[in-house]
Amino acid sequence: MGLSDGDHATLAATELFVAHRNLLFTVAYELLGSAADADDVLQETWLRWVGVDAAHVDDPRAYLVRITTRQALNRLRSVKRRREAYVGSWLPEPLLTTPDVAADVELAESVSMGLMVVLETLTPTERAVFVLREAFGLGYDEIAAAVDKTPAAVHQIAHRARRHVEAGRPRRAATAREVQVAVEAFGRALETRDLQSLLDVLAPEVVAIGDGGGIKQAMPRPVIGADKVARFMVGGLAKHDVALTVEPTAINGSPALALHVDGELDGVLAVRVEDARITGLYFVRNPYKLTHIDAETPLTLR
Repeated sequence: MGLSDGDHATLAATELFVAHRNLLFTVAYELLGSAADADDVLQETWLRWVGVDAAHVDDPRAYLVRITTRQALNRLRSVKRRREAYVGSWLPEPLLTTPDVAADVELAESVSMGLMVVLETLTPTERAVFVLREAFGLGYDEIAAAVDKTPAAVHQIAHRARRHVEAGRPRRAATAREVQVAVEAFGRALETRDLQSLLDVLAPEVVAIGDGGGIKQAMPRPVIGADKVARFMVGGLAKHDVALTVEPTAINGSPALALHVDGELDGVLAVRVEDARITGLYFVRNPYKLTHIDAETPLTLR
């Protein structure tokens, strides 16, 4: 028994969706900072996409991005309220990424933990406009259709969002080699509990943010300054007397560290590096945010 016209249309729609899935996931993730929420948005996008008459769609990619953006914005507005009640600091869900993500400098920057933290300070619409314009190069008309604004309004929002993000970006972007060297030095110092070696790799103004989600112990508020950060890290390990193993990994397109305690994944450390020293530490311990790290293969984002 052959397939009906409706079945053929669903198969064709599904093939188009799958062809653009990595791109759509990246859009949703950059807007939400959560792989779990991004997966839900993709499911909602697919359900709406298969109900569309593809014969009337001139540009499937742009149409899919528009649906994904709208669904992500709806979810972002609701999770914003939930995050206000979050226990301790909230950090994006870390993604285990493939080497090709790191090789794409613009993509790696757009999903870096440092930038994702800055994006959290934008309004939902500002975040959507910034991501679609800066990370994906969409035109103002396309973005306007996705966020239900006029192109002129989108232009103003993009300018405002860009100015805000630039203020929070590193003064000088580190090379991939500088990040690698700093991460490896930090990992060695952490594993050996070498306080002086930690101080050597941390910038004086370093800021450390921990996310335990109220489930795992983490710094309740950001810790500022090399001495305080180094002593907090070493003191925490000494206090609990745990068997710590530090493994290099790639998180959000950059070198990072996976911390294992007694053989179990305990957390992920991502960093921000400027002038060969670490200026930002992002320590995710919330186990619900580590499921992708612990169970899945690295992600390709485009």
